Amino acid sequence: MISTSLSPFALILRCWDYRALVFALIRQDVVGRYKGSVLGVLWSFFNPVFMLAVYTFVFSVVFKARWNVIQGESRFEFALLLFTGLLIFNLFAECINRAPSLILQNTTYVKKVVFPLEILPLVVLGAAFFHTLINLVVLLMFSIFVFGIPPVTVFEFPLLLVPLFSICLAGSWVLASLGVYLRDVAQVVAVLVTALMFLTPIFYPVTAVPEKYQTILYLNPLTFLVDQGRGVLIFGNHIDPIGYIKLTSTALVAAWLGLVWFQKTRRGFADVL
Repeated sequence: MISTSLSPFALILRCWDYRALVFALIRQDVVGRYKGSVLGVLWSFFNPVFMLAVYTFVFSVVFKARWNVIQGESRFEFALLLFTGLLIFNLFAECINRAPSLILQNTTYVKKVVFPLEILPLVVLGAAFFHTLINLVVLLMFSIFVFGIPPVTVFEFPLLLVPLFSICLAGSWVLASLGVYLRDVAQVVAVLVTALMFLTPIFYPVTAVPEKYQTILYLNPLTFLVDQGRGVLIFGNHIDPIGYIKLTSTALVAAWLGLVWFQKTRRGFADVL
């Protein structure tokens, strides 16, 4: 029988033991998504570019939104800043939106006592990260076109993935479990994620929010990640070390608690399904 240890170290070892299975399932997820389509995986490139064009037109042309942090800011520069925020948020959104139905869509694994159900959120995260990497390449190419050579701080961006991945896993483990017992969770999560997109500084800078509300805005952990992501990828700013340590430590604890919740509640999956 598969181990259900609640130790975070045991989880890391278990994920390493099942690394071949995780990568195989990630590949299956990515390839299966575009199976039968003419362009295949290229859709992972065209979809965000199309949405970027739509968002850029609406916010920079119709609403005439501006960041007002770059002298003589053009629509291309606005698009680049917008794309950076979407890059980070979309990874989170894909993981969280898919989490409630994760177990329900893999019921055949539930009754297999040798299958480590806890790796399913890792599979979704890996597939989402694949698309994020493609978007990051597009972002850097666009950045070179608009601004020239990206700042050296781009090499700090992987550090932001640690808290981001932890937040995604924490939410995925909890929601994957709740989705088994409460089928309405998926609909609620879809609405909340959409609302969160507008409560995260993707389409506007944090400074555009009245100062008295900025503290509330930073209660959303994605605010820090999006803001710092823009800083290291576009503006050449270093990651705020104090904020990073606080968020990362909190996110890691949240991920562990999410795993604890999942392992405690998974015992009833077979009965419900």
